[in-house]
Amino acid sequence: MQEPVRVLHLFTILNRGGAETNVMNYYRKLDKSKIQFDFVVHREEKGAYEDEILALGGKIFRFQNINPFKLKSYKLQIKAFFDIQDYQIIHGQCSELGYFFYKEAHKRRVPVIIAHGHNSKSKLDLKFPFRWFWKKSMMRYVNTYFSCGEEASVWLFGKKIAPQAFTMTNAIDSQLFAYNEEKSLQIQKELSAEQTKNFIHIGRFNVQKNHEFLIEVFHLLLQKNPQQQLFLVGEGELKSQIQKKVKTLGMEQKVIFLGSRNDVNDLLQAMDVFLFPSLFEGLPVSLVEAQASGVQCVISDGIPIEAILIPENITVISLKESVVQWANKIHALNQFDKKDVSFLIKEKGYDIGANVRILEEKYTALLQGK
Repeated sequence: MQEPVRVLHLFTILNRGGAETNVMNYYRKLDKSKIQFDFVVHREEKGAYEDEILALGGKIFRFQNINPFKLKSYKLQIKAFFDIQDYQIIHGQCSELGYFFYKEAHKRRVPVIIAHGHNSKSKLDLKFPFRWFWKKSMMRYVNTYFSCGEEASVWLFGKKIAPQAFTMTNAIDSQLFAYNEEKSLQIQKELSAEQTKNFIHIGRFNVQKNHEFLIEVFHLLLQKNPQQQLFLVGEGELKSQIQKKVKTLGMEQKVIFLGSRNDVNDLLQAMDVFLFPSLFEGLPVSLVEAQASGVQCVISDGIPIEAILIPENITVISLKESVVQWANKIHALNQFDKKDVSFLIKEKGYDIGANVRILEEKYTALLQGK
């Protein structure tokens, strides 16, 4: 029996972020007699998806953090890895941070070296100059371009290369998110949310997701109607800072931190409005999920237009508008009746069923030099 092709995915950590969730959606549905996924991570701490990956037959390799000031030992670690391991496909899910893997893979004549764009911008931090240099330099070593959408392609690869990028759709199992009134009432009861208007945000606590602004908007919404709750799903480096802000504003009973969850499909059943004021995005999986669940979505203009799959369920507000303007517009939203719109996600090409076969065929074609 022929062994499956093993694809090595490069990640920072295997937590419930957008890119990780997307890859796991594909991984669960893959024909593993043909293709198997393995993973490189750059954290010591265990990620949320690791047990599931091991149960599905995947391997996980741990590397040190990518520290611009400790690169010598990191490069030696990569060389030692390639001395032992033999992969035909390297799939870099950490964009330009895969630079040193791409470079070594190119030297070892790995036939398929993929860089995958997940964002339309990069945050300004101490790593930014290095990331910018790696983004430009990686192009001589990468030979295949993937992204979640057009804006992410342009940001990572540039306007000339972007049209060559293969769109690995941020697909979901749409049936898991289909609205069900009975389920909705059950989850509302579990969350003590039967008598309130329920808002939800799903995303890592980092600068990109704009939580500070979100909390200020919700604070004003509460002044207009105290019978409301905001549920925050996710973890991240800014979580304690946001918790402190919530406490300062006296909203501990109204803003509920749910942490990292594996039941987002159920949580969305109980919600009325999905709030998503991100500063920038590629094509967020959480927004695809929210649209599939039938909730009303209020998003910023930092979200690419291509992420709007069900326009009638979405309100876009500019990031140039103030907290007061956001609160007023959200408060003035028309009454919204939830219904099952999951079939529309399938019609738009974002259901995992068809997309996993497309990915399998793409990997196979790449190995055949097509």
